[in-house]
Amino acid sequence: MKSIQGRLSVGLVAVLVVVGLVLAQSTLWLFEAGLQRYLEAGLRKESENLLAALVRGSTGIALDERRVAAAYHRPFSGYYFRIDFAQGHWRSRSLWDVDMPRPTSPGLEDSQQLGPEGQQLLIHRADYRRLGQNISISVAQDYTPVRQGFRRMQQIGLGLGLVALLLILVLQRITVTRSLRPLERARQQIAQLQQGQRSQLDSQVPVELEPLVTQINHLLAHTEDSLRRSRNALGNLGHALKTPLAVLVSLASSEHVRAAPQISTQMHEQLEQIRQRLTRELNRARLAGDALPGAQFDCDAELPGLLATLGMIHGEGLILARDTPAGLQLPWDREDLLELLGNLLDNACKWADSEVRLGIVEQEAGYRLWVDDDGPGIAQAAREQVLERGSRLDEQVAGHGLGLGIVRDIVEAWDGQMVLLQSPLGGLRVSVELPRRMP
Repeated sequence: MKSIQGRLSVGLVAVLVVVGLVLAQSTLWLFEAGLQRYLEAGLRKESENLLAALVRGSTGIALDERRVAAAYHRPFSGYYFRIDFAQGHWRSRSLWDVDMPRPTSPGLEDSQQLGPEGQQLLIHRADYRRLGQNISISVAQDYTPVRQGFRRMQQIGLGLGLVALLLILVLQRITVTRSLRPLERARQQIAQLQQGQRSQLDSQVPVELEPLVTQINHLLAHTEDSLRRSRNALGNLGHALKTPLAVLVSLASSEHVRAAPQISTQMHEQLEQIRQRLTRELNRARLAGDALPGAQFDCDAELPGLLATLGMIHGEGLILARDTPAGLQLPWDREDLLELLGNLLDNACKWADSEVRLGIVEQEAGYRLWVDDDGPGIAQAAREQVLERGSRLDEQVAGHGLGLGIVRDIVEAWDGQMVLLQSPLGGLRVSVELPRRMP
């Protein structure tokens, strides 16, 4: 959690610094641009006043000094002008012996130029026609105090920004700590789960944590259910073995075991029942049931290996094919699906003549799986009997019996359905409908 807080703090500082610098520079630029427009209007007005001070003299155009502001007479006052006309040009006395260059074009000079005593000037040029002559009047104002004011504003703004940044960081740490407090409580509850002090996480959590807590609780419920089913299966196994074992004990203690062939047959049957029930119940105990959160069965990764293994077991002459969409993933436990598909395909391979085909499609309500073979098939009337526990129509072939019972147990654990149908290949089709797993 400290790492999350650190990343949030660093990210917030970076964002605030970048945004603050951009806003500060933009604000200063806009303020300076607005101030220049304001000063430009004043300079334009001064040029108009100077234009009005131009009168006709005995030798041509003359400047009425009485109409010129006093600031233009005081040396280096910060206010200057230059008047250009056909016969020459005039400069204000405030320039003293320094020449102020004439701007190249009318309007405000974008680049300020150094003036008297190192002053930075803001110059405005306006062109007029008066008394039959073209006249250009350039008025300048010292811009240095404004620049110094901007520097002071930048320094003050930087100081205030640093104070605001520190204040925001403190408030941000307090806010993040309070916001992440539910994560800390969840961590403590998980530690309590590990110590056996609780069995579920509290569901009263913020909306952002609800999916996580729901999945963890689902996982805990699944684990508890799997443990309970395993214990029940082992208990069922113990009870189921009592009667066959009692019969075997009674027969074994009989003096006529070797003399009576029928007794030997009964012992064989009881032992076979024990073997079948033991295999069945142990497989049931091994099932994972409903899928754990995030569990996936990758058909493209798992099915080629499964089909290759069955092909080696049942001979190279048997065609094993699959019809599954590319990239299909089934939301169930890998071992359970391998158990289900392995038993279905193994049964089909034992009865097939030359071809077995697996198909999987995704439907709106869930998934449908089927296995076809081109074997002799099963009559309609005998199909229900095959699905019963350990039942086989042909005792000479180990197929269509115990394996389908295991498949049925898995399908029932997933609330699905399994039916036996006529295959388009001519043999048997085992079709399984599995509902979509709810999150």
